[in-house]
Amino acid sequence: MTGTEATGTPEERRAAFQVVRGEPSDEELAALTVVLAAVAAPAPGPETPPARSRWSDPAARFRTPLHPGPGAWRTSTWPR
Repeated sequence: MTGTEATGTPEERRAAFQVVRGEPSDEELAALTVVLAAVAAPAPGPETPPARSRWSDPAARFRTPLHPGPGAWRTSTWPR
């Protein structure tokens, strides 16, 4: 740590970056800030599609095969 970093104002010590040479305009500093923020941001992960509802499933419109036997009337409307 150099002496200038230790003696700077609290705002200068808290700054994300410091201009060491030259005199950039406000627009150039804003552009640099945006670029550094974009690089520091985490990359977006793979987006998972929302789960589809069984109500909107086109396959639900088709009738399922009937299986005769005890209790078949009770299970005839269950999703398969």
